[in-house]
Amino acid sequence: METTAAFRGLTCTACGAETDSTADRCPDCGGVLVGDYDVPELTPAALPDTTGPGRYEPLRPFPHDATVTLGEGATPLVPVPDLAEELGVDAVYVKDEGRNPTASLGDRKLSLSVTAATQRGTERVVTPSTGNGAQASAAYAARAGVESKGFVPSRCPFLNKAMVNVHGGDMRVVEGRYDDAVAAFDEELAEAADGWVPVAPGHPFRIEGAKSVAFETADDLDWAVPDAVVHPTGHGETVVGLERGFQTAADSGLTESVPRIYAAQPDSAAAIADAAREGDDEPATVEHPDTIVGPLEVPDPAAGTAALDSLERSGGGGVAVPDKDILAGAVDGCEMGPETGATGGTAIAGARALADDGAFDGDDVVVLVNPVAGSKEADLLRSHLMSQGI
Repeated sequence: METTAAFRGLTCTACGAETDSTADRCPDCGGVLVGDYDVPELTPAALPDTTGPGRYEPLRPFPHDATVTLGEGATPLVPVPDLAEELGVDAVYVKDEGRNPTASLGDRKLSLSVTAATQRGTERVVTPSTGNGAQASAAYAARAGVESKGFVPSRCPFLNKAMVNVHGGDMRVVEGRYDDAVAAFDEELAEAADGWVPVAPGHPFRIEGAKSVAFETADDLDWAVPDAVVHPTGHGETVVGLERGFQTAADSGLTESVPRIYAAQPDSAAAIADAAREGDDEPATVEHPDTIVGPLEVPDPAAGTAALDSLERSGGGGVAVPDKDILAGAVDGCEMGPETGATGGTAIAGARALADDGAFDGDDVVVLVNPVAGSKEADLLRSHLMSQGI
């Protein structure tokens, strides 16, 4: 594989085993893999004079000119002073990932996982998805000139299904919910011919792609890290990427610390948040997840255990919030800051609950991640407003 000078391979978050860059999970224990680096000492002036993830090439696995990209990243960090006043903190910013090419944070993750797959000579990348990941996978596979197939539940939004096809991707719509799509994915992948490469949630290069959110956030704050980051969480892979990204920046000398990271989840699909609050080492599978936030309706998080470790190392935790608070947060977010959907509303509702619990100090700088463009979830917000007679 064509990698950067700093990248050495993959390491298991569970057992510490080292493996090469072609593995998807640890061959010894099945644990989540992450990138292993000889982190160089850096100053801001030593970084490439560009924007987007390519600016952080010395801390990434692939050279920028070898990366499958659609111009993802360089998303704005938007100040939201009204929310800062409400939460009683010094500043609140929204990292607006809805500005990415397919309107979700998944673009950062699929960029690198599709890059890794193409370097392995794949003919087709495949993934189960609640929707946004399948859309991003199809887009980046098309850019790379390979086939893609997404396995999505029947409740996947029409927009995602349509755009998978528009990007030239194949798709299997599975009756039921996300775990039914995962079962269909596992069955078909086991019977597939050689040349199929999974880029499923928990994939090591999806985690590596998420790290650029941390790099950009610190960069936009003049290399001062925020005190806390609240992220709407499904599988937990972005939580791992955020913590490892901030830690990598600190190891390189670009920053001095890692912020507290909080995983915000709907209370009916809160495997990671509940485990974090209870101090458990592993998340328990949610038997009957049922939330209006489709991207976060994940009963068995693919990177759940690794995410719990990351939350603990950062000094953060988990917060579970009801759908009604999520919808209120989304609508309020649209009035106070960038356009926010139900997924991003989970961060706002989570931050409010954390503030009520005394998690923030008056001089804290808090960053909320908006993973999906509000326009992708407009029907949810409109239905919520109509139910209130608005």
